[in-house]
Amino acid sequence: MRIEDLSAAERSLWDAFPRGEVVDLTTGSPASDDPAQSDRWGANRVIRAEVLVALLVGAQPRQPGQVAAVRLTGARITGALTLGHAEVTVPLALTGCSFDETPHLYWARLHSVHLMRCRLPGLVASGARIDGHLWLEGSQISGGVWLDGANVTGILNLSGARLSNPGGDALLADRLTVSANVYCDTGFTADGEVRLPGATIGGQLILRGAKLRNPGGVALYASRLSVGANMFCDGGFSVQGEVRLRGAKVGGYLSLVGASLSHPERTVLNADDLVVDTDVYCSENFHSRGTVSFSGAKIGGQLSFQGARLGKGELRKAEPVALCLERLQAQEVVLRTAEQVDGVVELAYAKIEMLRDDQATWPARMQLDGLLYENLDPPLKAKARLDWLHRDTDGYQPQPYDRLAHMYQTIGQDAESRSVLLAKQRDRRATQSLPGKIWGWAQDMMVGYGYRPLLALSWLLAVQIFGTIVFQLHHPAVLSPQNPDAPLAHQPQFNPFLFTLNQLLPVGNFNQQNLFAPKGIYLWIADIISALGLVLGLTVFAGIGRVLSRD
Repeated sequence: MRIEDLSAAERSLWDAFPRGEVVDLTTGSPASDDPAQSDRWGANRVIRAEVLVALLVGAQPRQPGQVAAVRLTGARITGALTLGHAEVTVPLALTGCSFDETPHLYWARLHSVHLMRCRLPGLVASGARIDGHLWLEGSQISGGVWLDGANVTGILNLSGARLSNPGGDALLADRLTVSANVYCDTGFTADGEVRLPGATIGGQLILRGAKLRNPGGVALYASRLSVGANMFCDGGFSVQGEVRLRGAKVGGYLSLVGASLSHPERTVLNADDLVVDTDVYCSENFHSRGTVSFSGAKIGGQLSFQGARLGKGELRKAEPVALCLERLQAQEVVLRTAEQVDGVVELAYAKIEMLRDDQATWPARMQLDGLLYENLDPPLKAKARLDWLHRDTDGYQPQPYDRLAHMYQTIGQDAESRSVLLAKQRDRRATQSLPGKIWGWAQDMMVGYGYRPLLALSWLLAVQIFGTIVFQLHHPAVLSPQNPDAPLAHQPQFNPFLFTLNQLLPVGNFNQQNLFAPKGIYLWIADIISALGLVLGLTVFAGIGRVLSRD
């Protein structure tokens, strides 16, 4: 490149390069200096891309004792800035500039790159290595930003950037590696898919206040993403489309506080197999229109839906799932939503130390089979918790009853535990054949399936009184006197109470059963009393045995 071919603006940049000085071509008027108005800028603000390339790859010698750099403000860059596979050892800092063509930095090795408040038709930096920061703050980029396989040893800053590639990739950052933080906040917007699958971020990922839009598709694709510290998707974070965090890992906590996610009748948040070292907050007016899934996720602390609104008015299928926590593992889950969940809540086979909920906002439909928990807050009475179990869409399943009874027993509420187990048998009866239902009904009526032994004692007492009255009014006949010649006073005396007791509990003789025999209908009454005594006696002893074994 010949120096005499440079324009005045280009010569100023050429001369400033060895000392790293800023060349400012702006007019001082914010309206006219807006890169969106670059078509109206005069020739005095035009810099050819080939001039930038020449400076960056060493066409201009450095000045001893100075830090060389390309620092340019308010220029229109014409031509293609192509640095593919180049080795650039000086910083590139462009502010408020407009590019006519997409810069190509693929597989280049660069020092810090700052493209602040610039307008670009795209940016291709696939496989690039940037030893320092990549700063795209406030820039408007259409056509997509390609950072797949790139490595940034400092910060990636997209704060306030506006990316637009509707129907395509607004940000393609598959397998991106960033050693420090990634900022996509303070007005960051993306129209198109933001892709971070397999990316590794050593610090924090900050999407606070970001607006992502890809209706009908994936707005944020971050499967297998690894974040070393916290991940913030709060502060007004909103999405139209799916957020996919499947298999991602977060070393700190994940905040979705107050986020608004919309993907009607589809999955809006796919966090299946997500691993978070501490807490996940989908709380404080978190609002989802679509299915939120944490199936198989492992959360070291708390998963909170405190004050959330899930699936409201957007799920119209026969059995829509608003929240899926199937196979979730967490220390604590808070399901105290702002209103009743509009859809099914799946908790099947989840393992939770503490489940906190609110009876006023229980979902109408749930799946609870296989759910394991140590405590419920509040535990409530068994009657209320049985209503909770009866909301299971799969109908009767034995495991939820056993788990609830175990929880009551653990906290010392044995009466509530027995109530749950009794309800289990009653609900099971509804699934049995007619003979099973009849037998179950009889057990329930007589002894409460063994969980109410006092009921059987009451029946025994009632039968004893009944028999005593009947046989008092109708004495059985004497079978055969042992000594017919003895005086009447020495003949065996009939005692209706002992005779009935002998029929009811044939554990002794009482000199009644072998000496007196009822006839006709009273023989039938005696036989029925004997049968009832056998059944009631056995079930009383069985019930007492159950109580003693539980104690």
